[in-house]
Amino acid sequence: MTLQQEIVGNAMQMAVVSLQPGQTVYCEAGKFLFKTTNVTMETRLGGPSGGGGQQSQSGGSGSGGMGGLLRQAMGTAMQAGQRAVTTQGGEGTVGFAGVLPGEMRALELDGTRAWFAEKDAFVAAESTVDFGIAFQGGRTGRSGGEGFVLEKFTGRGTVIIAGAGNFIDLNPADFGGRVEVDTGCVVAFEEGIQYGVQRVGGLNRQGVMNAVFGGEGLSLATLEGNGRVILQSLTIESLANALRKAQGGDKQGPTGGLFSTNAQ
Repeated sequence: MTLQQEIVGNAMQMAVVSLQPGQTVYCEAGKFLFKTTNVTMETRLGGPSGGGGQQSQSGGSGSGGMGGLLRQAMGTAMQAGQRAVTTQGGEGTVGFAGVLPGEMRALELDGTRAWFAEKDAFVAAESTVDFGIAFQGGRTGRSGGEGFVLEKFTGRGTVIIAGAGNFIDLNPADFGGRVEVDTGCVVAFEEGIQYGVQRVGGLNRQGVMNAVFGGEGLSLATLEGNGRVILQSLTIESLANALRKAQGGDKQGPTGGLFSTNAQ
């Protein structure tokens, strides 16, 4: 059964979902807005029906050891924060939204390709969609100086995601097969896209100059392959920096970034 939903609004969008009798959607805590009285809500520890909640790995060096424990802990923490909503007699309505000013997007999974999203993008999904964790902690993450955790969605059905600012859709195949973006700009991408992190220049004078004066930090995300990629125009870090600056809590000199000082 296709999820009936409408994304409304502009600067701060919301998703209004019409649930059919017996239809279940799970969402992340803190992203629920409203519901009709015939929609019930409960907290579930564990993934949705159909095998959701399994932890998987995108790259890395196996599932054992500390890496496996970290994936398990991350998966448990994310699932513990999920809520399941369903109707009890008749059609019901429920509303969801992200936590930052920006866009939302409904992704339709047909069972052939998974979708990966950054760990704050998930809003809600049908119970027929399986939720998992893909922890990239292997060679790619280490070469960039950091690992990263992705949410993985498989199966069939609708997944609703949210991001900050405006969304930009692109395919790396249209740009020579590879694009490099700020690590905070990545919202989601299809299976088949290789996602990694690389340093901006070397650990030398020029590399430090690029990071300090360029404002992008020491790493960039790399996206390679043929498939859909969704980027956001506003990063959480840049929004936080702007708010701190407006409140007088972040006094940056001409070099910014690494040499900023906090006013006491």
